[in-house]
Amino acid sequence: MNHEFHFPPFHHRYPVQLRFNDIDTLGHVNNSIYFTFYDLGKSRYFEAVRQCSIDWRRADVVIANINADFISPIYPCEEIAVETCTIEIGHRSFTLLQRLINIETDEIKGICRTVMVGFDIAAGVSAPISDEWKEALCKYEHADLCKK
Repeated sequence: MNHEFHFPPFHHRYPVQLRFNDIDTLGHVNNSIYFTFYDLGKSRYFEAVRQCSIDWRRADVVIANINADFISPIYPCEEIAVETCTIEIGHRSFTLLQRLINIETDEIKGICRTVMVGFDIAAGVSAPISDEWKEALCKYEHADLCKK
């Protein structure tokens, strides 16, 4: 499978710690653990973007879709980081791009694309992305990412 891809700049990198129970019987990180790493990267990214802790009990964005490509196994001896950026902002959603990399070699281990949607927690329905999110994401990424 060819994974040639032009990546935008990643302004956020978060090292992840591999745990003993992350390793499966084949001697590498189980594929389900990749999603744990992506989630950890998202939460740290959002804190950096919003410059505060996020109270997820009052979440105004939620995950609508996740697509992941498993490029290469992660082995217990590797130092791994998750990189995260926003690649597009729409009226009711924004799209994150993430990748897991070996910190020493920059080898890409996995790629994940996540669509986040605005959410009205009181009504339990989707909602437009708030201006606060849009402004914070664009400022953090140093770009105008809004769909025209």
